[in-house]
Amino acid sequence: MGSNTVHLLVMDAHPGARPRPAHSHKAELRLAELLDADGSIGAAGVDRLVTIVGDARHTAEEKGCEAVLPFATSAVRDAANAEAVLARVKAETGVDLQVLTGTEEARLTFLAARRWFGWSAGKLLLLDIGGGSLEIAYGIDEEPDAAASLPLGAGRLTAGWLPGDPPDPADVKALRRHVRAEIARTVGEFARFGRPDHVVATSKTFKQLARIAGAPGSGDGLYVQRVLSRTSLETWVPKLAAMTVAQRRALPGVSEGRAGQLLAGALVAEGAMDLLGIDVLEICPWALREGVILRRLDHLPE
Repeated sequence: MGSNTVHLLVMDAHPGARPRPAHSHKAELRLAELLDADGSIGAAGVDRLVTIVGDARHTAEEKGCEAVLPFATSAVRDAANAEAVLARVKAETGVDLQVLTGTEEARLTFLAARRWFGWSAGKLLLLDIGGGSLEIAYGIDEEPDAAASLPLGAGRLTAGWLPGDPPDPADVKALRRHVRAEIARTVGEFARFGRPDHVVATSKTFKQLARIAGAPGSGDGLYVQRVLSRTSLETWVPKLAAMTVAQRRALPGVSEGRAGQLLAGALVAEGAMDLLGIDVLEICPWALREGVILRRLDHLPE
């Protein structure tokens, strides 16, 4: 359960084998945009969440799942009424949602990227922009040497900083300053390890930014290399800032539900690439969900 969607991913997985997706279903929820003034998830959001989780559990049972690994990320983690929401979900659906910390998110996503690219990738730097947070991780092993989670998710920032359509240029400038100030606080934590050998990014935001910058579409297959350069991103940020949500929806690879968040996501991506000295990064097909599954498989008997 992320800040934008609840995603049920049914996997055929066992130790020593590549996890293979067998069924996937997403339901839009946008918890990051359903918070009350005090930071609580509103009644309508909780009702919707309970319904979606219940439906997901029923589908998992219908698909014959032997185990369910339910987890939630930033939107629930940061909600003022998180404990009450989790208790109600468990009482009405029987699903005990585990809330990942930001550091756990970063570490598990890093594990997925490491397994995807392998040891030959060397020192790996990972970026992941979700609806509620930005994760950064760096390391040469499967456990990163450094991991951080910042409250710079595309949904969170759009709701809090960019009310206009198209947004007011002054709001865009203010958000850009805020994003860079937040990222700058963590740069030293990663810079002390030296330059990475390979930089990768996960998440829908990065996939869509790479796509509008000219990367191959999903129809070209999972194994086609997809990259995003800082130069291309810097060209696209002012274009996105001048567009309405409807105009962004018309861009290649941009989903209807994510178009409104794309500018905020682009500002975060641009700030991270600039401040961390990244010229080009590669899109990784695996992300947090795969990391959760891989970690579970690591602890199962052969």
